[in-house]
Amino acid sequence: MEKVNILIIGAGVIGLAIAEKLSKTSEDVVVVEKEKSFGRHTSSRNSEVIHSGIYYPPGTLKADLCVRGVELLYDYLNAHNIRYRKCGKLVVAVNPEEEVELLHLQNMGRKNGVKGLTLLDSSQCAELEPQIKAFKALSVPSTGIIDTHGFMESLVHQVEKNDGFIVYDMEVTALKKIGNKYRIGFSNGEIFEADLVINSAGLFADKIAEMVGIDTEKHDLKLHWCKGEYFKSSKVKNINKLIYPIPDKISLGIHLSINLAGNCRFGPNAYYVDELDYSINEAHKKDFLNSINKYLDLEEKYLEMDDCGIRPKLQKPNENFRDFYIKEESDKGYHNFINLIGIESPGFTASLAIAEYVSKIIN
Repeated sequence: MEKVNILIIGAGVIGLAIAEKLSKTSEDVVVVEKEKSFGRHTSSRNSEVIHSGIYYPPGTLKADLCVRGVELLYDYLNAHNIRYRKCGKLVVAVNPEEEVELLHLQNMGRKNGVKGLTLLDSSQCAELEPQIKAFKALSVPSTGIIDTHGFMESLVHQVEKNDGFIVYDMEVTALKKIGNKYRIGFSNGEIFEADLVINSAGLFADKIAEMVGIDTEKHDLKLHWCKGEYFKSSKVKNINKLIYPIPDKISLGIHLSINLAGNCRFGPNAYYVDELDYSINEAHKKDFLNSINKYLDLEEKYLEMDDCGIRPKLQKPNENFRDFYIKEESDKGYHNFINLIGIESPGFTASLAIAEYVSKIIN
């Protein structure tokens, strides 16, 4: 039986960021991952956007950790020479009725500490992005795009540099508290004993919590998978900023994002699913086009399928906002067991701030 000090379950961006933070000051930090490499699910299947923090209610973990995360992330990217572009974004209102929501986002963002938020009229929008149709727009200069793989690869390097370990093909099949330690069984037959367990299993975090004995139904910690598809177009060129519509109840809407090569993609849509399936439904193309054409003229023949991802949401269908759940579970009888559940957007942006937060709640 392998004995470890700190065991982190999940090598997505959150698990890696926590490992990078803790391995600076703690010995024997081990990350276990059931896939064959890091970031195979939510962490690598997203818009690759560095978010600002305008969408989340003031005082929530999503708001505080996103705003703090932006600062930490840009500092890290600069220090480690990882590719990014601080391009900014426009949240566009396409008619007078939507202007109210822009003002709401501007007010909420300012309360969260997001700097530089400016309301633009149609002529100012046209000057910045001539192809975009907008009645008004909110300019968000702190938004950017990032090489997600490069960032995670750097975190892996830093963990290993700090003498931490990342072990792949290690699917957790059993987890039990024995005395003041945790015994973890894996599908390959190995058994670990850990002093501290951090559950950063992303899409499967509720299942890990259930394994240790936490009733996720009772504590309203059951995850709901929300799928988001992306389409792309080589026809759309010379867009300099990210273009976002007014958000809906469960997503930020089908937005236009650009990658570091300048290519445009659109998405994601958002709908709940029961299985892990990364296929794309071309039947959704019409819906995409209808959403895109509100702020950009694009013919259907120039829109093609790209990729998709799945988010682990605590928010049920038709339910209002749910915050990140990040908690040391002593009050449930599991001392030195930390759950991170429902870490969806802006989790990537907030990853270094989440790691900082976790380091502070370790007893």
